[in-house]
Amino acid sequence: MSHPQPDSISAALARGRLGIPSVVFFVIAAAAPLTVVAGGATTGYAVTGVTGIPVSYLVVAAVLALFAVGYVAMSRRIVNAGAFYTYVTRGLGRPAGVAAAMVALLAYNAMQIGLYGGFGAVLAQFLHDRYGWDVAWWVCALAGWVAVAVLGVLRVDLNGRVLAVMLIAECAVVVVFDAVLVAHAAAGGVTVDTLAPSHVFAAGIGAALVTAITGFVGFEGTVVFSEETRDPRRTVARATYLAVAVTGLLYGLSAWAMSVATGPDRIVDAARADGTDLIFNLVSPHLGAGVVTIGRVLFITSLFAALLSFHHTVARYLFALGRERVVPAMFGRTSRRTGAPKVGSMTQSAVAVAILVGYAAADADPVVHLFFWVTVTGGLGVLILMTATSASVVGFFARTTHREGRWRATVAPLTAALALGAILAATIREFDTLLGVAPHSPLRWLFPAAYAVTALLGAVWALTLRATKPDVYQAIGLGADSHTRPLRSPDPIRQPA
Repeated sequence: MSHPQPDSISAALARGRLGIPSVVFFVIAAAAPLTVVAGGATTGYAVTGVTGIPVSYLVVAAVLALFAVGYVAMSRRIVNAGAFYTYVTRGLGRPAGVAAAMVALLAYNAMQIGLYGGFGAVLAQFLHDRYGWDVAWWVCALAGWVAVAVLGVLRVDLNGRVLAVMLIAECAVVVVFDAVLVAHAAAGGVTVDTLAPSHVFAAGIGAALVTAITGFVGFEGTVVFSEETRDPRRTVARATYLAVAVTGLLYGLSAWAMSVATGPDRIVDAARADGTDLIFNLVSPHLGAGVVTIGRVLFITSLFAALLSFHHTVARYLFALGRERVVPAMFGRTSRRTGAPKVGSMTQSAVAVAILVGYAAADADPVVHLFFWVTVTGGLGVLILMTATSASVVGFFARTTHREGRWRATVAPLTAALALGAILAATIREFDTLLGVAPHSPLRWLFPAAYAVTALLGAVWALTLRATKPDVYQAIGLGADSHTRPLRSPDPIRQPA
């Protein structure tokens, strides 16, 4: 009796379900504009004490646009849900690629799980203020977890439509709020003091820049969804540039508008006093209660949209690694009915709920210890990955016959690598400021050290595969071709024109 072959659909993501708008919705939803404006920008002012938060967003947007030049050039030649993992593999070799994959899993899990702290706390506060219900933050977080877990195994285009509705509404509310804030400037009128370029050289700018970087995390996810787009070469490029432009302008404008409404010299104190309520408290005297309530509801849905988007990113990284058997092959399986990477999705859900239960049992502060500390650490991991990826682009095109031109293949990615490396160095140097802990606190080194250990373990695992499973090692970075076309070339992997 013959054994049936596995359905090919069960080992591949759903093809052709996403166009440019859907991908843009996914990645900007991950960036969560209203969450960044109401939570990230105000927390950045409060924790760092730096008034140059608006210019930090614009500087980071410019650097990421430069990063996107080489990133997009790679996307035209390599279509793989593994994104950073695949690019680092192709540019710097398999051990570096697997190290990057482990860093990516840690970073994106940190972003996703940390957001549950903000979601649970904000939803619990809203229910108390609006309806008088006393609900623990972790109950709200678990309710969000259930919804994400269910949506995570459904069709990706359905998720895209859910995110689209949320994103359009929250962006519209942010623009309205910004207009109201600027129209009602503090005494002294509208000023651009917080946009002055001199802030780039001020003390604490490293902490401000990593706060800004965290707000953009998600835009690079365009490549993660490349295998599910109708036209990867065109869709990824346009979606990436759109995501950087929209989020950069929105963040910079909103952070500046808040400083106009309070006065540049009072924005830090106001942020420390009001926290995530700052923008709502500033617009409340000038807008109807219904509009402000809608804004608060959209703040909650913004957090949920980011949770869902990062959940998809983690699941697809696990899928890419499972398909190439870098992790157990079961992670490389997808649902025959929906095309979703179901094992990766369920695994991410399991990790998230375990950590949520741990935080709840420890009675930890969901905003400071989970939302802020953990998501900022996730942002640090993505910054590390972007720096390594920019260097990988240079390495890849240096060994490849191509027609990308010197700007795309060398100048832009090399400049981006240097700029991102400088931001990374400043971030690590000022990580105590960012966390709000004492300069000698072990926490300032514990979080960054986690990435060094993770990367080392990834590289060691790659070398172990080379010694024990050479066929698996040779297929690292091949993506959909990993089952049919093993490579025999030495590291780094060479890519023909």
